[in-house]
Amino acid sequence: MKVGFVGLGNMAKAMIGGMLAKKIAEPENILGYAKTQVTRSTVKEKYGICILENNEKVAKESDILILAVKPQMFGDVIAQIKDSVSTGTLVISIAAGKTMAQIQEAFGKSLKLVRCMPNTPAMVGEGCSGVCRNELVSDEEMDRCMRLLGSFGVAQEVPEGMMDAVGGVSGSSPAFVFMFIEALADGAVRAGMPRKQAYQFAAQTVCGSAKLMLETGMHPGELKDMVCSPSGTTIEGVRILEEMGFRSAVMNAVGACVDKSKKM
Repeated sequence: MKVGFVGLGNMAKAMIGGMLAKKIAEPENILGYAKTQVTRSTVKEKYGICILENNEKVAKESDILILAVKPQMFGDVIAQIKDSVSTGTLVISIAAGKTMAQIQEAFGKSLKLVRCMPNTPAMVGEGCSGVCRNELVSDEEMDRCMRLLGSFGVAQEVPEGMMDAVGGVSGSSPAFVFMFIEALADGAVRAGMPRKQAYQFAAQTVCGSAKLMLETGMHPGELKDMVCSPSGTTIEGVRILEEMGFRSAVMNAVGACVDKSKKM
């Protein structure tokens, strides 16, 4: 089975790293092409995959073709490769906001299509991906696809109508989490902690808190209550966050991402 990548940016590299680590594919069976020579050379040196001459060659030789390009580049890239993709190829798109109907229209023919919305924690094997498929993708092909996408984190199948929500809650939200970590660290620095140590404390606390929720299965509100002692320091901080509209701001940020995705 040949797996091809059109585009070799950060997300593609995360996927390739996961596939190799989980032995989903061997380096000689992973094909790729990127616009710049620097990117092609870097990926070749790090992962040992096969770098081909152009996107058309990757599309022609792949059994599974992953479109790992930005939504803005979609039209130009599909125009390049559409005649090289056979109807038997399983095409996976990771572009935000591009529906399967739009992708199929751009190709001008019926294809086996899968949409995937991964996120940047995939770069360390902790990604979270929402996945959907069209009616031409068999259960066996979807199982193969889910093994591939699960090699760099968690992957769950969702209806296509939920993909914009997936983008908001997992695709875009790492940026919000990093802002939160930075703000936590700023608060610690204000209280006298050295900057480097503050980042370590803040990041580890976020990581550990998320792991605690996932492994215990407890409701986040219940876990919050465990930390809030009567008349204590934590409940005072919670009061300030509520007063400043913390939850509302986060909900509105996710909603803005969803709305933007729908318009792309």
